[in-house]
Amino acid sequence: MWGRNVYDSISKFLQFQLTVNIVAVIVAFTGACITQDSPLKAVQMLWVNLIMDTFASLALATEPPTEALLLRKPYGRNKPLISRTMMKNILGHAVYQLTLIFTLLFVALQRDQRPQDPRREERL
Repeated sequence: MWGRNVYDSISKFLQFQLTVNIVAVIVAFTGACITQDSPLKAVQMLWVNLIMDTFASLALATEPPTEALLLRKPYGRNKPLISRTMMKNILGHAVYQLTLIFTLLFVALQRDQRPQDPRREERL
């Protein structure tokens, strides 16, 4: 029971980590190519990884095993750790997160490029 629970926890952790890291690398690279400045600096990327690693490992390490794990067939030795379903989930979540992040990034860029109202500056 514990072995299957550990395997499931490792699979969930890998799925979460790969999604976060894929998104972070694509955002940093694409943002640097388009805006000539990376939206995430190196220290920010380290903090994202530190926080995501800590919370994910705590959440998955404290998940207790259930009796339903014993009803499932054991995985074979040759079964890949990242299954086809996991890969679909990783790519699907990455596309969703990238769409949201790039939408916010480019909306912010367009707002910065609009001419400011001079009357607004006088009021401030």
